[in-house]
Amino acid sequence: MSPEKSNEPVRPTYLEVDLSRLKKNIESIRARVGGAKVMPMVKANAYGHGVEGVAPFLEPLADMLGVALVEEGAQLRRLGIKKPILVTGGTLLEQLPLYFEHDLTLTASSLDLLLAADHLAESTRQRLTVHLLIDTGMERVGVHHYAAEQFILRAASLKHVNVEGIYTHLANAELVSVEGLPSRVVTARRQLERFQEVLALYEKHSLPAPPLRHICNSGGIMNLPEGYLDMVRPGILTYGIYPGRDIPKTLDLQPIAVWRSRVLYSKIAQPGSAVSYGSLWQVEGSPRRIVTVPCGYADGYLRVMSNRARVLVNGKSYPQVGRVCMDLFMADLGDDDAAVGDEVVLLGEGIAPEELAAWQGTNEYEVMTNISARVPRVFINGVE
Repeated sequence: MSPEKSNEPVRPTYLEVDLSRLKKNIESIRARVGGAKVMPMVKANAYGHGVEGVAPFLEPLADMLGVALVEEGAQLRRLGIKKPILVTGGTLLEQLPLYFEHDLTLTASSLDLLLAADHLAESTRQRLTVHLLIDTGMERVGVHHYAAEQFILRAASLKHVNVEGIYTHLANAELVSVEGLPSRVVTARRQLERFQEVLALYEKHSLPAPPLRHICNSGGIMNLPEGYLDMVRPGILTYGIYPGRDIPKTLDLQPIAVWRSRVLYSKIAQPGSAVSYGSLWQVEGSPRRIVTVPCGYADGYLRVMSNRARVLVNGKSYPQVGRVCMDLFMADLGDDDAAVGDEVVLLGEGIAPEELAAWQGTNEYEVMTNISARVPRVFINGVE
């Protein structure tokens, strides 16, 4: 399906997002985690897939939605999202009014932030829903697990905030056991044990535990079934991409995105001709057909992939050649022919996110979130 057919912007380079696959992925995750609630993460423009199409489609399939920034939560409300939205990232005190304005759930990552939220709720005669964040080994944000007792006791005493949840974040969700690992590495199971020790404080002090206890991100869903608890937070797994290349692919998932473009220019280059900036690649041996594709590093097709990546032209794989430009790159079709307007696939349909990650020297998360806003997202199969 092209942008022209869906009345989307007519730019020939676009990301096609299959919402029917998204639904199947959520169904597979629900089947894996049993009765646990599911809160898909839609931060970072739905991991690059286009939050404006993904979030409204996901809402009826999810129990909550998760974002990293309060601004992302406000964006979801503007999109018409009614379900609860948990903001998992850090929050400055001056941002607290936004939580009340947009009915967002706060991650209370410190006692100071929690007390400030309670005070603001009291002064404005409102209530605010919060989840407590416990640091069990990430050392990013959150109250240390070994110092959580007073935090929990104080939270339980507050009158103007509703402590709905308590959670932690896995630093190494793909690492479950400790055997053979350096002592500095905190495994997922060790983090779960620390989290359970914190949860035991509720029983110790005869306090009701918050109804939503959660620890499992995408890696935890795959590797730590004992950590499903009350809710899970699938991130990249939602979009059909596994969170690690060594994780067994035991869920029925499909990547939901295909990055498409078209041949912008097609020509024969003679032996000795150099291609693109810096003349990093030249034609050798015999004339070659070189095609130009209207996509570049400003779109997220990164410069570091120069002379490393491959693309599909009319369904056949060819090497990208020469330095990737800001708005264009070239591919070598050898003796094959291609005309202006022929289809080019940069990701999907045989080119896995893991391959782009290898060419970029990074992970799949960065690959997807690097696809820039100037690449239109075209949503298909979203109507039953």
